[in-house]
Amino acid sequence: MTDRLPLPPRLRRLAREAARFGTVGAFGFLVNVVVFNLCAQAAGLGPLQSGVLATSAAICTNYLGNRYWTYRHADKTRRRREASLFLLFSCVGMVIENGVLALSHYGLGFTSALADNVAKNVVGLGLASLFRFWSYRTWVFRGARSSAGPVGGEPARVDV
Repeated sequence: MTDRLPLPPRLRRLAREAARFGTVGAFGFLVNVVVFNLCAQAAGLGPLQSGVLATSAAICTNYLGNRYWTYRHADKTRRRREASLFLLFSCVGMVIENGVLALSHYGLGFTSALADNVAKNVVGLGLASLFRFWSYRTWVFRGARSSAGPVGGEPARVDV
């Protein structure tokens, strides 16, 4: 016997979760792009140093948005574990994101501001976001759900 929800409600819940994750990510994207370009263009820092600073600022923004909005229903009893895993998976995402930038800038020789922005903030961030969505929902913001359910008052699913 299984206590899992039928497929359509599960897909609707996943779609709402992905939309919230995307909204938080969009705000983090803005932080990432603004900080990256301020560091690289205005402050004259190198592309990787700018990328790491920008991604770090976005990680802080995204943790707050995901913890208190996207995954507000997730178990809150293990915050230290949650924050540690969030940081770990965010850093893996940072390596993906800035690895694409390094490959483009240093490996392929695309060194313009536009090329750096496309490599980091489109290709790298896109790949890193897919990884982060999977890892956050699988490992970070999991556990017992509140009785109100994850989003919109749907019944909660408790994995045993």
